[in-house]
Amino acid sequence: MSGKKAEKVNEKNIKIKLIKSYYGCKEDQIRTLRALGLTRLNQIKEHKETPSIKGMVFKVKHLIEVL
Repeated sequence: MSGKKAEKVNEKNIKIKLIKSYYGCKEDQIRTLRALGLTRLNQIKEHKETPSIKGMVFKVKHLIEVL
């Protein structure tokens, strides 16, 4: 049990905000934004900081802001 508690303490969350429209972007970037849960401007979503999420953030870094 102590192992699970230690994992929860080490988990970090990041907040991601869509600050630019994805109109005119490549289809794979639009799909990445939808996978992150971002569909409207100024929308904020919170995700666990994992390597896959970091990669998605890097791919659309020109459209989002990490809070």
